[in-house]
Amino acid sequence: MLERERLSPGVVAAALSVWSVRVLGTARRWRPGEAEFTCPCCGEGWARDTLHEALFLLPPKAARELRARVEDLDAALLARTHHEPAADPESAWWHRRC
Repeated sequence: MLERERLSPGVVAAALSVWSVRVLGTARRWRPGEAEFTCPCCGEGWARDTLHEALFLLPPKAARELRARVEDLDAALLARTHHEPAADPESAWWHRRC
């Protein structure tokens, strides 16, 4: 219902898939901008931003289930990256990693 009314159909699943591949899918250094997706059905922007938005819009049970998956990916990202000192401090923490 959330996707039909506030987001695009399937966008949360697509965002989780993109975020997962970007965080776990490569042994090379992660670069900002790689966790973006752009297509007519998913929209434009960072997959993690979409997940962040969905976590606030979903009903509590669904948000709890999604949060568990996102937190695991976030922990992996934090372990594989470091803080970018030149990044905008007003940006979300995942935008300030390299």
